[in-house]
Amino acid sequence: MDFEEMYRLYFRDVYLFILAMSRSPDTADEITQETFFKALKNSGKYRGECSVRTWLFQIAKNTYLSHLKKQKHINDNADPSAPGYDEASPQDLESACIRKDEALSIYKVLHYLEEPYKEVFTLRTLGELSFREIGEIFGRKEGWARVTYHRAKEKIRALIC
Repeated sequence: MDFEEMYRLYFRDVYLFILAMSRSPDTADEITQETFFKALKNSGKYRGECSVRTWLFQIAKNTYLSHLKKQKHINDNADPSAPGYDEASPQDLESACIRKDEALSIYKVLHYLEEPYKEVFTLRTLGELSFREIGEIFGRKEGWARVTYHRAKEKIRALIC
C-alpha cells in the first residue's frame, strides 16, 4: 500500500481516535498530521505484525502522549508575572486544584495497573473508544476488550480501597 492510499484510508480513523482522547479538534489535527509524517518517515520499520490501522494508532497514541508531556512542561514553567497569569478567581483555582488532585489520584492508580489493563482502561475511558475498536487495536475480539476492561475496573477498585 502506498502512502497516499494509507493516508486516504486511515486519516479519518486516526483523527477521530486522537479527537476522542484530546477533545480538541486543533490538537487532533496537529497530532494526526504528525502521526502520518512519522509513519512516512518510519515506513521501513513497519513489520506487518499488526494491521496498518493499529500501527498508526500506536504512533498516534505515543505522539499524543509526547504532546501532553511537552504541554505539561510548558505549563509548569509558566511565568507568574505574565499578563493574565493570576486572573482566575479563588473559586476557579480551588475547583482546578480539586480536579487536579482527583486526576492525580487516578493517574497514580493507573500507574500501578499492569498492561494491557492500563491501556484498555485508558482507551475506553479517556479515548472513549468502543470495545470493538479497542479489540481491533490489540488484534483481539470485542469480547476480550470487554473482559479486560471489566478486570481493569476491578483492579482499580482493589487499589483504591
